Amino acid sequence: MAALARALPLPLYNPVEEYEDVAPLSIPQGPSIPKYGKRKGWKPRQQHDFNGGGAYPECHIAQYPLDMGKKKAGAGSTLALQVDADGMVRYDAIAQQGRAPGSKVQSSFKDLVPLANRHDISDKERAMERPDETAVQETAERTRLALERLTSAKIKAAQPKHVAKANTDSSYIRYTPANQSADEGKQRIIKMSSVQEDPLEPPKFKHKKIPKAPDEPPVPVLQSPPRPATAQDQKDWMIPPCISNWKNNKGYTIPLDKRLAADGRGLQDVHINDNFAKFSEALYVADRHAREEVRARAQMQQLLAQKEKAQKEENLRLLAQRAREERSGITPSVTAASSTRGPPKELGVGLAAYGSDSEEESEQEEDVSEDEEDDEQVEEREKVRQEKRKEREKQMRMNNMGSETRAKMIAREQNRDISEKIALGLAKPTASKETLLDSRLFNRESLSTGFAGDESISIYDRPLFNGSSAAAAIYSARGNAGRDDEAYGGGTEEGIREELGKDRFALGNATRGFDGADSAVVREGPVQFEKDVVVALDGTSDPFGVEQFMDAARKGGKRTAEHDR
Repeated sequence: MAALARALPLPLYNPVEEYEDVAPLSIPQGPSIPKYGKRKGWKPRQQHDFNGGGAYPECHIAQYPLDMGKKKAGAGSTLALQVDADGMVRYDAIAQQGRAPGSKVQSSFKDLVPLANRHDISDKERAMERPDETAVQETAERTRLALERLTSAKIKAAQPKHVAKANTDSSYIRYTPANQSADEGKQRIIKMSSVQEDPLEPPKFKHKKIPKAPDEPPVPVLQSPPRPATAQDQKDWMIPPCISNWKNNKGYTIPLDKRLAADGRGLQDVHINDNFAKFSEALYVADRHAREEVRARAQMQQLLAQKEKAQKEENLRLLAQRAREERSGITPSVTAASSTRGPPKELGVGLAAYGSDSEEESEQEEDVSEDEEDDEQVEEREKVRQEKRKEREKQMRMNNMGSETRAKMIAREQNRDISEKIALGLAKPTASKETLLDSRLFNRESLSTGFAGDESISIYDRPLFNGSSAAAAIYSARGNAGRDDEAYGGGTEEGIREELGKDRFALGNATRGFDGADSAVVREGPVQFEKDVVVALDGTSDPFGVEQFMDAARKGGKRTAEHDR
C-alpha cells in the first residue's frame, strides 16, 4: 500500500484538513497512591491524596477529604493595637471596625472643627471644587433616560393590549468541551438567545399545595402531683365578673363590694412619689429657717429697744441734773457735758480725793427719786391725753352718725343701768337698804290680780320716749329742709338748686297740713290724735254709729256727698 500511494499523483483537493504536527498531550500523572495492604506508614495530607474519594480507614491519622470537618482559621474580631504618626494609640479604630474600606468615620475632636479653621487640610481639599456644567448635564440626561426606560416598561406592562417584547439581545459564549477526543476537541462559539413565548399560551406548570408536615410530638411537661385547692388559692384564682358602670339592662341589684372588685382598684399598687416627702421636708426646713430668722430679728429688735431706752433714760437723767444745777445757780461742769457723750469708766477713782463716798451716794439717791417722780408725772399726763383722745374720737363718731343711730345711743346711755359696775382694787362698800330698791318703780300703780281687763289696752299706757331727748331727734324733719337758709344746700346757689332737684316729691316741707295744726311749732313727739266719740240720744257711747244710721234711714231721701262725709 505504501508503494501504491507513492506511485499515485497528489490530489488537487485535499478532503482532509492537514493538521500540524502537534506534540502529544501530556496527561498529568495522578498522585502515587499505594495499593490496599501496602499503605502502612503512608500519611494522606493533601487533597489529591484522596483522589476525590473518602478517607482511608487503615491510616490512623486525622484525615479531611474535601476539607470536611477541618476547622478553618477565620479572621478574628480582636483588633490589633494601632498607633498614629505621633505614636499615640488610635482608639478610633474601634469605630472604624466593620466599615467598608475608604469610608469616613468622624471619631476625633478635629472632625468637629470647621474646615476653614483646620490647619491639617490643604487648600485644594478645602476648596472642594464642584463638577463643571457639562458633567452635570450628562449625569442628569443619563439619569432621565434610565428613569424613563423604567417607567415606560412599567406602564406598558400594565396595558392588556401590549405584548411584552422578549429580550432580543443575544450573547456569544466560547465553549470548550471537556472530552478531549480527536473528533470533539474543537472549541465552539455558541449564540445564547431567549425563546419567543406565546402570551396566550396556557400555563405549563400547576401550583400544587405542599402537604403539611406531620405535627411534632408534644413537649413533655413535668406536673406536680394533684393537691386540693385551698381557700386562699380559690380566692387568688377568683376572677371578678365584668360589671359595667353605665349599663344594667337586666336591672340587677349589684352589691357595692362586687362593683368595687370589678373596678380592679385593689389590684393596682399605689406608688407614692418621693417628691411629696421631699416637698414636705423642704417646707419644714423653710418654716424652721423662717422661724429662726423671726426669732433672731425679734431678739435684735428687743436688744435695740433696750439700748434705745437706756440711752433715753441716760439723756433724761442728764437733762434733769442740768436743770437742777441751773435752778440752784451752779454752772454746769465739764463732767456733766462730757457725760452726755458717755459716762467715764474711771470717774469714781479720779474724783475720790474731792469728796466722800457718802455724799456721792446721797446725790445718786436724790437723782433716782427725782427721776421716778418725773416718770410718774409723765405717765399721768399720758393717761390724761389718752382719755381726752378717746373723748374726741367718741364725739367725732357721734357727729358722723345718723339721727336715728344717735338717738338710740343717747337713749341707751340715759337709761343705762350702772348699778352693777364694780370698782376694782377697792373695798366692797356696805350695802344699804335704800340701794336695794329701784327708785324708778316708786309712785307706780301695782298690777291687779288679773293683770288687766279683757277689753283694756294697757300696753300703750304712756309714750315710748316720754321726757327724753331722743324724741326730739327721732321726730325731727330729716335733711336740710327744716334748717336755716345758710345750712340748706351749703348756703350756695348751686347747692340749693341741687337740694331742690333731689327733693322731687317735696318730702322736706309738707305742702298741705291738717286743719288747726301749726306748722311753725317744733314737734317733740309723735302726732297726737283725738278720738272721735259718737254719743247716742240716750247719752251712751255709740262707737259704731248705729243710732245715726237708723236716724238717717227714718228720714229717707237721697244720699249726697255731704251725708257720705
